[in-house]
Amino acid sequence: MFSLLLAYPAATQEKKYSYSQNKMGSPLNIVFVAHDSMQARILSEKCYALVDSFNLIYSDYDPNSELNQLNASAGKGEQHLSPAMLDILLSSRKAYQQSKGAYDISIGPLSMLWRKARKMKVFPDSLAIIQARNLIGLSKVKIDSAKQTILIPIEGMRLDLGGIAKGYIAQKIVDFLKGQGITQSLADAGGDMAMSNPPANTQGWIVGINVPETTDELLSGHLVLQNMSVATSGDAYQYIAHNGKKYSHIIDPRTGYGIQSQRNVTVIAKNGTDADWLATACSILPIASAKKLAIRNRAALLITVIRDEKIVYYKTSNFDRYWKADN
Repeated sequence: MFSLLLAYPAATQEKKYSYSQNKMGSPLNIVFVAHDSMQARILSEKCYALVDSFNLIYSDYDPNSELNQLNASAGKGEQHLSPAMLDILLSSRKAYQQSKGAYDISIGPLSMLWRKARKMKVFPDSLAIIQARNLIGLSKVKIDSAKQTILIPIEGMRLDLGGIAKGYIAQKIVDFLKGQGITQSLADAGGDMAMSNPPANTQGWIVGINVPETTDELLSGHLVLQNMSVATSGDAYQYIAHNGKKYSHIIDPRTGYGIQSQRNVTVIAKNGTDADWLATACSILPIASAKKLAIRNRAALLITVIRDEKIVYYKTSNFDRYWKADN
C-alpha cells in the first residue's frame, strides 16, 4: 500500500483542498489546488458524483450494476454495452493479451469462490476450483467494439473488474478536474493513484511505499511523481492460510489458486488503468516476465520481498528516476 506524504508549501494565491469519502469499499481521497473553498467544494461533489456513476456500471456488489446485469446474461446471447463499459472492457482485453492470460477479468467464478473462502475461513475444495477454472478465459468472450456488444457464451461465467476499475476511475477524476481547469490534482482510490501537476514550488507528489507484509511501515525512501499513476499489490490485508502457507487474494487464473509469493508490487504508468492491471499481472508472473511486461508498457516496476528477514529489491532500470532515498 501507499501513503501520500503531504509536506509541501501552499501556492501564493491558491490553496490545497483535500476530501475523502468511502467509495467502492475503501476511502477515495481527492487532493487538488483551487482558487477558493466554494469552487473546491462544488468540484469535489462533482468528482464523487462521477465516481458514483462509474460504480453503477462497474460494481461487483451492486446487483443492479451494468456489470452484474452482464454477468446474469451469460449464456443468453449478445448484450449492448454502455460507452464506459466498452472502454474498460477493451482495456481489459489488451491487458489479457499482453499478460498472456495472467490478468483475466473473466476470473469472476474464482473471485467469488475465494472471497467466500476468506470470509468463512474454509479453504476451497479442489473440485470446486477446477469447476470454476473451467468457466474462465477471456478469449471465450466476444467483444464487438463496432456494434458495442458483448457475448459471454457460457452460463456461470462472470467478469470481475476489481483489478482495473479503481485505477481507471482515479484517472477519470484527474481528467475531469483538468477539464475544469484544475491542473494540480491527485486521486487515490484505495491505493490506486492518478495525478496531474504537483503543487507549486515542489518537484512532485510525494508517495511512500509500504514494507512487504506490513500495513504501516514504509520503505526508506519515497516516490516523487507528476502526471503519472501508481498502483500497488500485496497480501498484507487479504489472504487465507492453509497448511502453513498464505494464499493471497490475488488469484492466478491459470492455476485457480491465490498466489503464494509474498511480494509487494509497485507499478508507475502513464495512466491509472494501466498501473492497476499491471500491478496485478506483475504479482502473478515470474519476476523476469513481470519486468519485461512493465517495460513493454512503458511502465516502471518495483518488486520487494522479505528474505531471511531482509528486504530484497527487484526493479526495472527506469524505476530510479522516480525514487528518492531518505537521507
